[in-house]
Amino acid sequence: MNIIHFSAECYPVAKVGGLADVVGALPKYQNNSDTTSQVIMPFYDIKFTKENTFETVYTSEITLGNSTHTFSILKLKDAVLDFDVFFIDVPELVFKDYVYSFDDTDRFLAFQVAALDWMLTWETYPDIIHCHDHHMGLIPFMLQESFKYEVFRKIPNILTIHNAQYQGWFSHDKVNLIPAFNLDNIGLLDWDGTINPLAAAIKCAWRVTTVSPSYMEELKTSANGLESLLSDESAKCVGILNGIDSSVWNPETDNYLIKNFSNKNLTSGRKANKKYLCDTFNLDFNKPLFAFIGRLVGEKGSDLFPETFKNALDNQNLSILLLGSGNDAVEEQLEALKKDYEGTYNAYIGYDERLSHIIYAGADFLLMPSRVEPCGLNQMYALRYGTIPIVRSIGGLKDTVIDVSEENGFGICHDNVEVSEITTAIHRGIELYTNQPKYKKLSKQIMSIDNSWDASAKQYINLYKSIN
Repeated sequence: MNIIHFSAECYPVAKVGGLADVVGALPKYQNNSDTTSQVIMPFYDIKFTKENTFETVYTSEITLGNSTHTFSILKLKDAVLDFDVFFIDVPELVFKDYVYSFDDTDRFLAFQVAALDWMLTWETYPDIIHCHDHHMGLIPFMLQESFKYEVFRKIPNILTIHNAQYQGWFSHDKVNLIPAFNLDNIGLLDWDGTINPLAAAIKCAWRVTTVSPSYMEELKTSANGLESLLSDESAKCVGILNGIDSSVWNPETDNYLIKNFSNKNLTSGRKANKKYLCDTFNLDFNKPLFAFIGRLVGEKGSDLFPETFKNALDNQNLSILLLGSGNDAVEEQLEALKKDYEGTYNAYIGYDERLSHIIYAGADFLLMPSRVEPCGLNQMYALRYGTIPIVRSIGGLKDTVIDVSEENGFGICHDNVEVSEITTAIHRGIELYTNQPKYKKLSKQIMSIDNSWDASAKQYINLYKSIN
C-alpha cells in the first residue's frame, strides 16, 4: 500500500505546531514490509532548506485563473529523514521565509494544484491520499470534482483535522483559481457564504479523522461554525489519538539533555537537568519547578498566566519557568513579572528546541490549562521524561491524563480555564511534591506509559484498508 501525506508542516523541515510532529513521525511508523508512506509539502525559504541539498525531479507550469506559474518538484539528495519527502517549489508564491501568513489562499492553492498536476504524470498512483488540515483541504474536493483530475476519483482520500479553529476561508471571487469543475456543485465549497477549504474537505473526503477521540466528540458542539456539518458527517468520522516518536523523545538517548537517564537513575538524571535550568534562569533548585512550553495564545489559556503566576508566586512556595511566544500583550506582561519575582520566576520568550527537551526532563510539573487541545503532545513528552502534567480535561488531554485522585491516576486535572482552578491545581502539585516518595513513584510510573506511534499508526493503516 502506497500512502501520500499532504501537509504544510513536517518536522524537522518546517514546524509551527503539533502538525509538524505528527507528519514527521506517522509516515516513519507506517513504513513496513507492505506499506510505503511518503510526504509532499511546500518548499519554503527557511533554515532547513538552506542547510540541505536538493535535486529537481520534475518541472512544469500551473495556471491559476489568468496567471501562469512555473513549479518544480524537489527531493533531498541525502537520506536526512526516515521516509521520502517531496517538496513543491513555486518560487513566486510558496518560497517564502515563513510557513503561514495572514493570507495564504494563493500559496496553498498553488501548492495543491501543482501537486495534483505532478501526480498526473506518475506511472503508478497512490493507494491512499492523506490530507492534513485546511491547507490541504481543497485536494479532496478537486479529486472528486475537477475535470482534469477525474482519473483520481477512485483513490480513497482521508482528511485529518489537527485544529478546526483554522479553516482557510476565502472569497468566492477566487473560485476561478480552482481547476474547472461543474459549477452546479459549488455548494461543496461553500459554508456560510464563503469558500471554506476545511468544510469542503469534510464534505468530500472518504473519511475524516481527528487527533483524539474526545476532540472528535467535542467538535460536534464546538468547531468554530462547523458543528452541524461534523454532526451530519459523523458516520465517516473517527478520532485516532496521536502518538509521539519514542526514538526522538527518549530520555536515555536524547542528545539535548544535560544528563540522560532511565527509570534506574531517574532521580540523578532529572536532578542534573533541573539544576541546569535553575542555574541558567536563577531559580531555587529546592522548590518545585512548574513549567509551560508552547504558544502564548488564547487556545492555550496563556492570557491567564500573568494573574495566575502572581497568585501562585505570592502565596505558595514554588518556581515557574515559561518557554513560548505569541500574543504581544501577554509576552510583555510575562516579561514584566521577572522584575517582581526574581529568583522564583523566569521566562524565555521565543522557542528553543534544546531548551524544551531539558525542561521536559528537569521540570517537576508541566502546565497545560488549554481551552482547546485537539490532542496535545507536550503532556506525552512530559510523561516520557517523568514530569507530572497539570492539565485541563479537554480533547487529547482528557484521553491521556488521569487525575491522581482516581484509580491508577498519575496527573493533576481541572475542569475549567479559570485563574482560581489553575491556581488550585498548582497548589495540588505542591502538595504532591512535598510527599517525595509518592512523587518519585509517580514519576517512574509515568515514564513507562506507552504513547508511541506504534498503536496509532496501525489504526490509520486499518482505516486505509477498510476503504481501499
